[in-house]
Amino acid sequence: MTFVLKFDGRKEIFKKQKVYDTALRMGLSKEDANEVANNVEMKVFDGMQTKKILQLIFYFAKEFKPEVKHRIDLREAISLMRSKPDFETFVTMLLKEEGYTVVHNQIISGACVDHEIDDVAKKGSDTIYVEVKHHIQYHTFTGVGVFLEVQATFEDLKEGFRNKKNKYDFSQRLVVCNTKMSEHARKYAECKGMDFIAWKDPLDNGLEKKIENYKFYPITLLKNLDAKTEAQLGDAGIVLLRQLVRMNPKEIARMTRISANKISDLASRAEKILEI
Repeated sequence: MTFVLKFDGRKEIFKKQKVYDTALRMGLSKEDANEVANNVEMKVFDGMQTKKILQLIFYFAKEFKPEVKHRIDLREAISLMRSKPDFETFVTMLLKEEGYTVVHNQIISGACVDHEIDDVAKKGSDTIYVEVKHHIQYHTFTGVGVFLEVQATFEDLKEGFRNKKNKYDFSQRLVVCNTKMSEHARKYAECKGMDFIAWKDPLDNGLEKKIENYKFYPITLLKNLDAKTEAQLGDAGIVLLRQLVRMNPKEIARMTRISANKISDLASRAEKILEI
């Protein structure tokens, strides 16, 4: 039995299935993913860091999908986004993709104090208060404190509506974060009936599932994208690979002051990733 070392120092049993699943998410066929899993299994040793295993997956996957060389791991890519405005913009766009009408960045009065709200999302008869949390360190858990604060804000906003201090009759609250939730946070959220979108949570419809299903990949998925270029694109509201591919390179260059040649190169690499 081989044990591997997680980022926080905990040990867990090496599971070949995880390697196989990761390769599938990279766009490999079942046969090729199985081959990658076999190759990685032969290289893994007791005490190996999971980060090194991920590097091995990318190394072997490139043999079957050369396009993989243009990208990094999705979880890391999300963490590399600027919290403001890029990840908030990303979440707003994701909610719109799911059919919500979204108003971004509002100051709304509660019964006691004013609150800065990341998003107000509406669909049908539901009006949802959305709180966005982004962690640069993707191994950090989103803790119960976030949900306690959201619940308190939600209650104050509800009371503020009843007192005619705001126009929003909120029916639900939603926390969107880029990391896993702590067990304490999940229990509290479920007890209070709060909605959440986190990494691998809910299990069948977490953040990574939504991104894969919609091909909603951030520009930070591009390997070796420098921070200055990312910031220039983000300031222009360009946070997705699909935007790079669909928009006119000259228009992006005008908006960002990045050369059209560089934009074309980024768009070409983005297209290769989206085609996988």
